[in-house]
Amino acid sequence: MFTILNRDKSTPARTAKLQLTHGEVTTPAFMPVGTNATVKAIELNILEQMGIRLILSNAYHLYLRPGIEVINLFKGLHKFMAWQHNILTDSGGFQLFSLAPFCKIEEAGVYFRSHIDGSYHRLTPEAVVDIQTTLGSDIAMPLDVCTPVGITKQEALQAVVTTSKWAKRSKQRWHEGVHKTHSSLFGIMQGNFFKDLRQKSADELIELDFAGYAIGGLSVGEEAQVFNEYLAFTSSLLPQDRPRYLMGIGTPEYILEAVGQGIDLFDCVFPTRTARNALVFTRHGTINFRNKQYQNDVTAIDKDCSCATCQTYSRAYMRHLFKSKEILAAMLATRHNLYFIQNLINLCRAAIAKGRFLDFKKSFLGEYTQTGKC
Repeated sequence: MFTILNRDKSTPARTAKLQLTHGEVTTPAFMPVGTNATVKAIELNILEQMGIRLILSNAYHLYLRPGIEVINLFKGLHKFMAWQHNILTDSGGFQLFSLAPFCKIEEAGVYFRSHIDGSYHRLTPEAVVDIQTTLGSDIAMPLDVCTPVGITKQEALQAVVTTSKWAKRSKQRWHEGVHKTHSSLFGIMQGNFFKDLRQKSADELIELDFAGYAIGGLSVGEEAQVFNEYLAFTSSLLPQDRPRYLMGIGTPEYILEAVGQGIDLFDCVFPTRTARNALVFTRHGTINFRNKQYQNDVTAIDKDCSCATCQTYSRAYMRHLFKSKEILAAMLATRHNLYFIQNLINLCRAAIAKGRFLDFKKSFLGEYTQTGKC
């Protein structure tokens, strides 16, 4: 069940409650990425303490390792990874086309080689639904055809046609097994950077009446202006009464743009990946602990942040940990970055409830993009 709570006065931004099998999720919500049944460099109980109630994992990776048979021993992914809240599982379409050394799209599905051991596999839309049913996903994503920037319109059209066919087969398979699971199945819009194809994809998915709708094929290397234009156009095509999920965005700038266009859910590896590489968010922009200027800096990472990392450790200590290649460096930076993003989301929700999201966005970005203060 999806219930809209507040709407902003001057933008499509909204807050809502999304009721899932493992509890309620307040949106907008950022989903930390736990590709391999773990969010890298952080324990799940810390995410719980932050108020995070929905994380993302990946059916493709889990299918290859440890294997669905192993997870089935635990009766699903939640017990396997000891997470009592909600899990959205990506079908792995993006990983199939970006990681597999060999990948062939067929009418039936995808034939590919594992990037782990080179073994050959074939996944159909039906099989992907079955895998996510075994995982016990709270939100399941169907197999789709991902496309990069710069392809021809004919190639983009073929991807839309195939994605829609697979979406229909996925919905049928999910419907057949609905007595076994209480998951929600979302559709994934494609269409690349052609507005008529985006419209076509949206129309065909809406006709299938999914529980929610994801926007695929954005934030794939296009310029920010193009991203903003297509996000605004694409989000306007989706139903108001269903959750909207923008796949693969995780910077403060893109999160604020997405929230302002009425997006409810988003995910990205950026906050955790950059944390492991010594880059952290602050209220006045990012800082990189590999820079020598922090060697003798006794201040906290972000004086305005109340996370345990900022309340306990200095910039000089964080630089020392990264320079020494200590594992703790990644753990502390990851905790801070995810706390920072979660706090940003909380501030967005509060601003929307007051009908002042645009003012908040301008104020935040005005400080965040300043230079020379970190």
